Order: sequence, then C-alpha cells, then structure tokens
Amino acid sequence: MIDTLLQFAAVTCLAIGAFFTLVGAIGLLKFDTPMKRLHAPTMVSTLGVGAFLVASIIDSFATGSGSLREILIMAFLFVTAPISANFIAKVHMHRADCNRPPRPGSRIWATYDTDEADQPAEEAA
Repeated sequence: MIDTLLQFAAVTCLAIGAFFTLVGAIGLLKFDTPMKRLHAPTMVSTLGVGAFLVASIIDSFATGSGSLREILIMAFLFVTAPISANFIAKVHMHRADCNRPPRPGSRIWATYDTDEADQPAEEAA
C-alpha cells in the first residue's frame, strides 16, 4: 500500500515537472523580447527541475537507498536561478538604447576650466 502511494506521488511529481518544462519551452519559443523570454527558463529551472528532484527523492526513499544529494541540487538551483536571471536582465537593460541627452560640445561642464567667452576682455588678452 505504501509503495503504491509513493509511486503515485513520484509519478505526480514527474508529471508536474514535465508540465512546467513544456510550458517553459513553449514560452521560450513564443515570447519575442529577451525580458519576456527570461521568465520561461527561470520557471523551468526552479519549478520543473525541482519537481523532478522531488520525484527522485521519493523514489530513492521508496527503494531504501535514500539520498540527500537532490536537496543540495535544489538549494543550488533555487539560489542561482534568480541571481542569473537578474544578471541577464541587467545586461539587457544596459544594452538597451535609451533616449539619453546628447553630449555637450565642450568638456567645461566636467572640469574647472573656464570658457574663453566667459572671461572679461582684459583677462583674455
């Protein structure tokens, strides 16, 4: 009875992981901008792979060879996926063409130099 319940739980986790993997793959192909595409692989790496690892944990404990490596893998994925998504989003935002004002003609605004037109006539001579 317990073996049947554990197998059902493992199969359910595999189905959930397969669903999120399929949705993430479709989202990666369907979305057009990098910021929209970024959400789909992050969802796959956290929810899809997490569900696969939970199924692996259930199966390993059902067979009697319990392993906690999957928990370490899940912790690593849950920490690194949002960080890498944040870095990818920052790179996209920095590479985006924003409407910045044009550069000034001279560098006087950034230094302590004075403009020759601002000096009185006797100092300029």
